[in-house]
Amino acid sequence: MPARVGVDKWIFFTTLLLVSVGLAMVFSASAVVSQERYHSPYMDVSRQALWALAGVLSMIVLMRVDYTRYNSPKFIYPALSVTTLLLVMVYFFKNSHATHRWIRFGGFFTFQPSEISKPVLILFLAWFLSTRLDQMRDWKNTLLRGVFMPILFVLLVVKEPDLGTALVLFGVTALMLILAGMEWKYLTMGIAAALPPLFALLFWVSWRRQRMLVFLHPESDPQGAGFHINQSLIAVGAGGLTGRGFMEGMQKLFYLPEASTDFIFANIAEELGFIGAMLVVILFGIFAVRGLRVAFRSYDPFARLAAFGLTIAILLQAFFNISVVLSLVPTKGIPLPLISSGGTSLFVTLSGIGILLNISRKVD
Repeated sequence: MPARVGVDKWIFFTTLLLVSVGLAMVFSASAVVSQERYHSPYMDVSRQALWALAGVLSMIVLMRVDYTRYNSPKFIYPALSVTTLLLVMVYFFKNSHATHRWIRFGGFFTFQPSEISKPVLILFLAWFLSTRLDQMRDWKNTLLRGVFMPILFVLLVVKEPDLGTALVLFGVTALMLILAGMEWKYLTMGIAAALPPLFALLFWVSWRRQRMLVFLHPESDPQGAGFHINQSLIAVGAGGLTGRGFMEGMQKLFYLPEASTDFIFANIAEELGFIGAMLVVILFGIFAVRGLRVAFRSYDPFARLAAFGLTIAILLQAFFNISVVLSLVPTKGIPLPLISSGGTSLFVTLSGIGILLNISRKVD
């Protein structure tokens, strides 16, 4: 058994640096809009700072809690039950932007259950698969039972609708199954089974179909379905090598939609330029290397699967978010982890990193 050591300092300080960059860029992207809506430029960033503080405290606490506590039905079953209940409860709350994604308490506090589904699903899969590594060819008793909860979570999240988060859940599940030893033919069969409903979701739903068509021809509807991506590309292009300067971006001034959330990377590229944007990508690269190092150096199968899943979930979200901003994939609402405005996402991500840091204590 490896000796107990301190947490991975690269992950810890990279995380803090990404959160700090996020707070600065959320303030830059939201100040004018916040002044217009709330008569204070600090309203949005203040809420984000409170969530960041709560998230960092949660990370510090959880990195001291032995991860083996999660490797038990006494934790897994209640976590699955509560998460499923929360994913159902969202449909009983008033919709926002034609979606049911948030549980609201009063007019100030909102909570997004789909964010919780990511770490809960990861811990469930790590627990379920870690004792069945020699049974991964048993499609009936292992694979079908293992994918039941992921499929349920994906269906509930798709219904909200939130296809982006559902794709992240699907991707994390597939990669964790492969790491556990599932044969590639089963992954191929799963993807083949998922393609028809995915095609229907993309092309039979009018607003998604418009996004797909605009993705292929962004100049076809610059003031309609293509507005988001065109404004994003303008922001990225305007930044050049070194950017306009912090707080000097123009697209956030009521041109670029969701400048502090889904398209915050476009604001980073405009104000900090190619150099600033690449520094953010490098930080995620450092997180990836260190997180996967923790996973592959873990002797405990549960720890290896959990660390892998927690790392991959963040990387998939970052990849999709940045790809959307650069028009490499069709537009979908996925925040940039640790940076985009969004309290639930920030808090849950930091809490998950706390678990990852605790696992890092027990690797060489």
